[in-house]
Amino acid sequence: MLPRFVTKTIHAYLDYPVALGLLVMPFLLGLGEGNILAFWLSVATGAAALLLTVLTDHHLGLIRVLPYKLHLAVDGAVGVVFAAAPFALGFVGIEFWYYLVLGVTVLFVVGLHKPEASEVMA
Repeated sequence: MLPRFVTKTIHAYLDYPVALGLLVMPFLLGLGEGNILAFWLSVATGAAALLLTVLTDHHLGLIRVLPYKLHLAVDGAVGVVFAAAPFALGFVGIEFWYYLVLGVTVLFVVGLHKPEASEVMA
C-alpha cells in the first residue's frame, strides 16, 4: 500500500501550475500536428482545471463553492481520460506519451491523497 501524503494543501499548490501547464505545453510541444484533438484536449482541460481550482473549497480557491471531494473525483476522471486517450484517439509520438504519462501521473497523485480527519469520520 502506498503512503498517502498528498494533503488538501499540497494538492491546492499543485493545481494552478498543472492547469497552466495544460494550457501552455501543447504550444511548446507542438501538439496537434498528428491529431488536432491532442492539442485541444489539453487546452480545454487546462481551462477547465483552472476554473475548477478557482471554484474549489480549499485555501487557494477564490470562490469556494465546489467540495474538495468533487475536485478529486474530477481529477481522477481526467486521469482516466488522459491515460485512455492515446489508445482511443490514436495518438502517436509525443502526443501519445504526453497523455499517457500525464494520465498515469494524475491517477498516481489522486491515489496518494491523504484524507483529513473529517473525511475519515464521514
